[in-house]
Amino acid sequence: QYCGRVFPPLELTLDHIHPRSRGGDSAWDNLVTSCRSCNNRKGDRSPEGAGMRLLRRPQAYNLHVNRQIIRYLGRADEAWRKYLFY
Repeated sequence: QYCGRVFPPLELTLDHIHPRSRGGDSAWDNLVTSCRSCNNRKGDRSPEGAGMRLLRRPQAYNLHVNRQIIRYLGRADEAWRKYLFY
């Protein structure tokens, strides 16, 4: 969300736009993914406070993304398959 580069999911971090330590919550409109470098650079500040900007506004994922996540879980971890419609 900050540098625009594409990373594999395992190399992404979850970033609270408004840091939790400053009253931010873990809601869809306050969470984005970012690379480790950008997350470290932003640190415990707002994007504006760190001289950074979001490339896109955060949003809750839709039904299509939800299905993709479920499929990924089912493929990645066999223990989940009994709980998922696969």
